[in-house]
Amino acid sequence: MPLLAAKAAVTAEGTLSDNQRITSEHLGYDLQYRVYLPPGVTAEDKLPTLYVTDGQAYIEEGRFKSVLDSAIDAGLVQPLLVIFLDSRNPDNLRENRRNELFMCNSDFAAFFADELIPAISATQPASLLREDRVVLGLSFGGLNSACFGLLLPNLFEGIAMQSPASDRHLAVVSELYEKRPALPLKMFLSVGTKNDNGGAVRRFKRILEDKGYDLHYQTVREGHNWDNWRPLLIDVLTRFFAEDSQTD
Repeated sequence: MPLLAAKAAVTAEGTLSDNQRITSEHLGYDLQYRVYLPPGVTAEDKLPTLYVTDGQAYIEEGRFKSVLDSAIDAGLVQPLLVIFLDSRNPDNLRENRRNELFMCNSDFAAFFADELIPAISATQPASLLREDRVVLGLSFGGLNSACFGLLLPNLFEGIAMQSPASDRHLAVVSELYEKRPALPLKMFLSVGTKNDNGGAVRRFKRILEDKGYDLHYQTVREGHNWDNWRPLLIDVLTRFFAEDSQTD
């Protein structure tokens, strides 16, 4: 973080596309997403890819594009492709579908496996390796990341979870992880210490550690809000996309 803060100005910025629509046969409706491309990318590149649920919130409230531009420009992380998936109905933005999508929804997982990832692979300079794919989410979206670790381990190596919630839902997912043999996943897990889902997250952490998962865990002296999540975005990036690939 000191290197990032020391940058006087970003000298090269990536681009963030307009919303792109995709029709899902698995879900029975359209979704939309935006694509971040780092500066200097070419069609021949095969970039590691971060898929972000609640993408609209990460863009607007998380100000994630600025974090990406600064981290890449500072040489803290390698250039990467980011897919910001909007959880809202593109025809009625007041309708947020996250509650129906994020609790280990097999149709949502199939949408990623059969529709979204192939569409991105066909149109964007994305690596085809599972080792180069990470999924990130917060709150119920963090729970979705945990679910994808179980549902799509052949497609995602990186599982990033910020304040996964709720405690009741996380207890169900924790039990599933406890019963299954450990999977080849690399994880980031964080939680706030004030009015966040701390007890359930700590229990989940112990289960993952007991199973031998490659886990990085952080706590923040904030609550279930962007004062907790926004400062950790650089930690998520360096966990999975550090330029020297040696971050723990």
